[in-house]
Order: sequence, then structure tokens, then C-alpha cells
Amino acid sequence: MPISQAKVKSALSGDTLVLVSVNNPTQERQLSLAYVSAPRLRKDGEEVGSFVAMAFHCVLPALGCRNGVYIPSLTRVFISVQPFAFESRDFIRRLVVGKVVQFQVLYQVPGPTSKREYGTVSLPNGQTLPEAAVVEGWLKVRDDAGRKDDAEEATAQIEKLKLSEASARSNSKGLWAPSGGVIDVNNELPDPKAFAEQYKGQSIDAIVERVLSGDRLAVRLQLSPKQHQQTIILVAGIRAPATRRTNPSDGIEVSAEPHGDEAKDFVETRLLQRSVKIEIVGVSQQNQLVSIVKHPNGSIAEFILKAGLARCADFHSTMLGPSMATLRQAEKEAKENNLGLFKGHVAKGGSGAAKNAEAIVSRVQNADTIYLRTKAGVEKRVSLSSIRQPKSTDPKQSPFSAEAKEFLRKKLIGKHVKVTIDGKRPAQENFEEREMATVVFNDKNVALLLVENGYASVIRHRRDDEDRSPIYDELLAAEEVAQKEQKGMYAKKPPASKQFVDASESVQKAKIQFSVLQRQKKVPAIVDFVKSGSRFTILVPRENAKLTFVLSGIRAPRSARNPNEKGEPFGQEAHDFAVRRCMQRDVEIDVESLDSKGGFIGTLYVNRESFAKLLVEEGLASVHAYSAEQSGNSAEFFAAEKKAKETRKGMWHDWDPSKENDNDNNNDGGEQQLSGAAGEKNNDDAASAPRKKDYRDVVVTNVGENAKLKLQQIGTGTAALTEMMSAFKTFHLNKANSTPLSGPPKAGEVVAARFSEDGEWYRAKVFRVDREAKQAEVNYIDYGNSEKLPWSRLRPLNQPQFVTSKLRPQAVDAVLSFLQFPTQAEYLNDAINFIGQTTNDKQLVANVDSVGPDGTLYITLFDPKVSGSLLESYNADIVAEGLAMVPKKLKAWERTATDVLPGLRAKEEEAKKARRGMWEYGDLTED
Repeated sequence: MPISQAKVKSALSGDTLVLVSVNNPTQERQLSLAYVSAPRLRKDGEEVGSFVAMAFHCVLPALGCRNGVYIPSLTRVFISVQPFAFESRDFIRRLVVGKVVQFQVLYQVPGPTSKREYGTVSLPNGQTLPEAAVVEGWLKVRDDAGRKDDAEEATAQIEKLKLSEASARSNSKGLWAPSGGVIDVNNELPDPKAFAEQYKGQSIDAIVERVLSGDRLAVRLQLSPKQHQQTIILVAGIRAPATRRTNPSDGIEVSAEPHGDEAKDFVETRLLQRSVKIEIVGVSQQNQLVSIVKHPNGSIAEFILKAGLARCADFHSTMLGPSMATLRQAEKEAKENNLGLFKGHVAKGGSGAAKNAEAIVSRVQNADTIYLRTKAGVEKRVSLSSIRQPKSTDPKQSPFSAEAKEFLRKKLIGKHVKVTIDGKRPAQENFEEREMATVVFNDKNVALLLVENGYASVIRHRRDDEDRSPIYDELLAAEEVAQKEQKGMYAKKPPASKQFVDASESVQKAKIQFSVLQRQKKVPAIVDFVKSGSRFTILVPRENAKLTFVLSGIRAPRSARNPNEKGEPFGQEAHDFAVRRCMQRDVEIDVESLDSKGGFIGTLYVNRESFAKLLVEEGLASVHAYSAEQSGNSAEFFAAEKKAKETRKGMWHDWDPSKENDNDNNNDGGEQQLSGAAGEKNNDDAASAPRKKDYRDVVVTNVGENAKLKLQQIGTGTAALTEMMSAFKTFHLNKANSTPLSGPPKAGEVVAARFSEDGEWYRAKVFRVDREAKQAEVNYIDYGNSEKLPWSRLRPLNQPQFVTSKLRPQAVDAVLSFLQFPTQAEYLNDAINFIGQTTNDKQLVANVDSVGPDGTLYITLFDPKVSGSLLESYNADIVAEGLAMVPKKLKAWERTATDVLPGLRAKEEEAKKARRGMWEYGDLTED
């Protein structure tokens, strides 16, 4: 008979091998060892005696057979155990599996489907089978050996085997041992979780009986020499593609996933019937053991990943802990080499600038999204990789949103961090595209900090999603620990909700809060929002108060509040400077006074330094002499302003000392609202230029709380307004145009608003939003009056024919010249009512005496039907009625009005003598 060569794939028992072609592993043949037999094993590697045998004809009626008929529910026939079956096979397995051998078929025996081949095997070390196994006592010579074979060679071989058997018997070797050979084998695992807990962390000897796929093995766990457990395990840390299989429910064959059979062959070649070490790390959701499988060269998971025949399994990460990093690296190597599943893979590009770039955290949007300012001054928004803030839709998580954001704000705001961009999250339904980044502060990953404290959850990425955190496995492990320790949003009880009361919502609320804050010095606070260079929204945690805060002693130029509005020179620069230095920072405030709209005026300290002084030093604000003196900061403010002028900073970039005059700062129309007089120092050397004449036809459309006016200048603008309002009315009568706002209105947004008194629609700007009451305070930009409206009475104003770029707002800010109104509410209201009643529905003439930096008009108002001279004006009538006085400290341009001032002072004296209005109890100025 010819001698052939093959590789031993497996040993079915102590006397039967499965051989595969060396050149073509798909070609298999079964060879039984000639002239010998071994104790029987089932095909799946389990002793016959340890399994329940089921038969269609039973021998023992008492065990479930009646009249020779098989009853499945009762038939459990135990066949006696053949001792040493496992040991016999194990001897052969260790000797030949995985080795290239030479074999010779000596004879064949016909079988039910094919002929069974019997022969001998020669090993590379010179040993032969079956002789080597008979010598060790693991095989018996068959009783019928050689009966039909008269060949001398066969007879000699059989005699030799019998002599070896006799020697093994006499020496009590193998099967001839007087005792032992019975192993308790469990084939069912009723409680995998309990089993995993019992053996977790232990290294268990095992044999791989079958390879079901690249990540799924049938193994025999050798718990002890006398106890084995057979079960299916999942290889920890990987997910291999599925192999070709038959669906048991319908018998339909399901084709393999790409590289599925290749992955199975890869593992089978290395592990089938090999001795391995098993470390159980957990249980899968399908209640299967998840284990690390190690052969002598290391973990099979790492090798299959390097070959590109599997992917890392994220859901095993917490079971493996730090070991998962090794598997990630192996997968990365396969990607870089374009192997297997990753053929054609294009690695993510990353510029050096994107790695470990330094930036400053300028704002915290929420617990997973922050704004960064680069060294170039560019601000961009990034989301922290692989984490999500507490879900607003989850009642158990949502109460922790504010607490998580505050945790991140305290850690990061204004701090230098290192940033690495990991990828981009594509735009979704309610979210635009966002960059995902790893942010490191003080060598600590910020996302990990949040997860460790229970303030963020870990995103479960798709299998092919590579835009994830480089420490993704650490995040998963930290999340598991936070859940066990009930930290943050995993706590049993949610935190008490903290609601800040808006103290600036009304003057009455402001006065109540003012009485509390005025008695305290340097109150800890947080800048929640920057409205302009000198106006902020402040949170005072210990008072649960939110308030509008205005810097005292200075005037910062106004910034544009929306794209359609033009700001003052250096207004945006001042605003940006305030955002950089103050946004979301911990600060301290000293409250000094209130303005007429409920704003709190005082000093704001950032890092124990007055921010107003910083603004002035940068040339982004000027000193307001009167309020600076009132606050006691005038000396340091003027020194700071002098320094800014000399260094030509900001608004003083073109300052010329030779042209310096004594024009003092005033607050009318600026960011600061003062309830008292705003005067200036007398300057006898001021230029006495003649007062200009600039007469304009106007209509007073509104008189504000502080007696400031809103005017419409009659001309092409008002004609266009009349025409537009007609079209505006027609547009909103059409039910097809009754589209509500897409979301809550925003402060500064221009909308269409339905006036409560006449039910008509007008253009309006949102001034303040109350989200709880779903109301908005709006200002009608063409008329100047304001009111609170529910959101349902607002509509979007995005029609091209109505926008402010088509027709600018027609209501113009104006102040009556030469007048100082009383501070007492009673007399101020009298003045406001007087102006409103005497100017209502009248076309008047205004002489524009001066124009403020913000465009506010300072006017003398005349009735053309009555006025015959400069002293026959509304300004003079108000003074004569005792409803206003001539300021003691005049502005430079007011001092030049020598044709008006003497007459106004004479009327003021008359009002005093007659005890009119504010003078009813005597001269207010005597003190």
C-alpha cells in the first residue's frame, strides 16, 4: 500500500483521526488505527456514558417505554461509562494533532455510506501509531485482528502489538490501571452567571472541541482531574463575521458574511483540539460565557484581530478593562495594513496642528459641549468625544443637567487645555455637524472626569464608527463604576432643583433684591451672559437670584444686538473683550444703585480686579464723571483713561491732546441707566460756538418711563411706513400667513407682534423672554411703545418686503434738551403724563440741538401753531409747570445756548415761587 502525507486535524477518539491534505485543507479523510480499538467517545468529544441516549425502541420499559413505543418525555437510558475514553483520546490528541504525518492505509471495511479506512501513522520523531499508544496502554488489540489477513507482514505487526499490550497490562498502564478512568462531565450549564462568578479571574485548562466561528468555540473545561464542563464560549473582546450555517427553524442555508469562513479556518487551524487556558471575564446578554482564550503564543483574539478577520467588540470592554487597549492596537494594525475586513480602509488623516493643540475654554454650553478660543483668537465649538450629557428626555437623568454643566464650568472655564480633534459627528435632525474632541486639563481627560462622577454617559458607537475617544474603553469602565457607586445621575435621589428668580424682571422685584444686596460687599456671583461691554446677566447662587448688572462709573460703546443693527465704534470690541474676560466666570459684585428698568448698577470684580477699570485701560470705555464720583472710583478710572489715551488704545487710537476739551461723559442713550442727574464739570473755557438750527417735522409716538421720547420724523420714511403698514395688515389677515414662531423667541429678534389694544400687527423687537410664562416683552420699533405678549401673539418677520433692511425702524430716540427731570416717581410721572397729553396726535417741530454717540437726538420741541419764539417751547412749558429743572452742570453744547438758558432759568424761578410741581415743598436744590 502507498504511503501518503497529511496533517492531523483532530482525534475523534483514541483510535480514529481526521486528516487533511497539506496542500488543500478542505480535503478531509478519516483514518482509524489498524488492529486496535479505544473506549468510545461521542462525536462531539463527550463520553458516551455521560450523555442521555435516546432510542426509538427501548429495552427498559420501566424507564419510559410502553408496548415497545418510544415516549420522548420519559425515555432516559444511561449507557455504562467506558473508563479511560477521554485519557485514551487525549494521549493521541497531544501526540499528533496539528502535525504533518505519514500514513498508510492497510485495509478497508465497508460501512453504511462509505468504506472505513484502517492504517498506520508515522510521526516526524520516528514514533508510529498504533504501536506507541498500545505501549502506553491506551489502546487494545482487537480480538478479530488479522483473522482475514494472512499476510506475513500483517501477522508480524499484530504479534508485535500483542506483545506491547501484554507489557502494558503487566505494568498496569493506561487502560489496564486497576482504578480510575471515570470523569464526571457536565454538558449543560444551568446558571452561566453563577458559574462565571465562581471561576472569574481563574486560569482554567481547557480543550477546544469545536470551532463554530472566529469568535465562538465549544470547549471542554477541565475544572479538576475528575470533573469537566463542556460549554460554548465567546472569545472576549472580538466580534468575527458569521460563518455559513443552516437555519434550524426552516432548514434554509444562510451564506457566510465576508471573511466569515476565513476567520473560522484561521482559529480552527490554531486551536482545534489544542490545549488552551481559559479566563472567564463575564457573561453576554445571551447568557453565554465570555472568556479570554490563550494558546502557548498568547491570546487568540489579538492574532485574529491582527489578521483583520474580526473587529473589537465594544460590549466586552468593561469585562476586559485595560486589556482591551491591546486588542484596539491589534485592530489598528490590521487597518493600517488593509487586511481582511479592512481591505480598502482609509485611515483618518490628522494634521499635526490638530493634535494636542492648546486653547482656552471660553464657554460651557452643556456637559458635553464647550467653546474653545485658539491662540489666534478664533472661537469654535466642540463636543467631548464619546460622551453624552444627562438626557433631557430621561426623568432620572434630566435633573442632573444643570449640576453637570456647573461641574464642567467650575473645572474648565477660562482654563488652558490641550485639544485633539477625534472626528466629526454628522448633522442630525436637530443638530448641526460638530467636531468631536479629546480635551485634557492638568493631564486629566475631561470626558473621563465627567463619566467618573456620573455627569455623563458613554455613547455606544456603531461598529464602523471610528470617530470616538481614544480612551473609549476607559470611559466604559468608568461608567460601570459610577453606576455601581450610584454617583451623579445614577444616584437614587435626584438633586433639589435650583430655580433662579429674575430680580430685574420688574422694578418692584429689583428694589426688594437691592435692599438685600446693597448691605453686602463683594457678593460671589457668576456671569451667565454678556449683553454688551458693560451690561451683564449675573447669577447670585446664594440668593437664587438672576439680575441685570450694569458697570458704574463708565460708559461702554453699544454693540449691535442683531445683524440688522449697527453698533457704535468699538462697541463690538468692548463686547468681545467682556465675553473673553467674564463669560461664565466666577466674579464678585458690589451693588450701588438701581436704574429705572430694574438693572443693578455697581462694580464687578474679575480675579479681584475691577472689570470697569480694565475696559477703560483698554480704551474700550470712557469714564462717566458723575457716576464715577458717586461710586468713589473716579481717581483710578481717570488714571486708567489717561493711560489708554497716552497709549492710543481702542477708541483713543486717534486721540490728539491739543484738541482735548472738557466734554464729560453722559449716560443718555448709553448702556448705563441712571435715575439721578447726569451732569458734568463747568468749563468756563469751553468754546462758545453759536447753537445750530436743525428743524425737523416730527410726531411723538411714545413717552418712556424716564421721560425719553420716541419720535417719527415726517418725510419719506413715514410715507413708506404708511404704505408698508397697509401691506402688513393685508398680509396678516391672510390665514395662510398665520405661521407661528418655529421656537421660543430670542432677545434681540425682530418679529411681527399683535398689539393688545387694537389687535393689529406691527413690527417689534423682542426685549426680554420669560420661558416659564411663555411671554415676551417686545418694543414696537416703528412707534417706541412696549408691552408683554404671549408667544402665540408673535409671528416670524422674515418676509423681504417687511424686514428692517428694507425700511429701517421709524421710532427714533430723543431727549428734551436743557432739562433734568425729578427723581421722585410722583413728579416724574406727572412730567411724563404732561408730555404725553400735550403732544398726543400733534405734528410738531423739533430743533435738533445735538446728536449723541448712539444716535439719540437732543431736541427743543415746538408746536408750530402756537410757538412764536424760542422760549415758547414744550421744554419751557415743562420747566414752567415745575415738572423739570435746568441742570446745574451743563454739557458743553448746552452752555453755548445763551439765547435759551436765561429764559428757562427765569421760568424755573417762577415755578419755584408759585410752588408748582416739584417745588411745592420748597427749593429742592438748597441742600
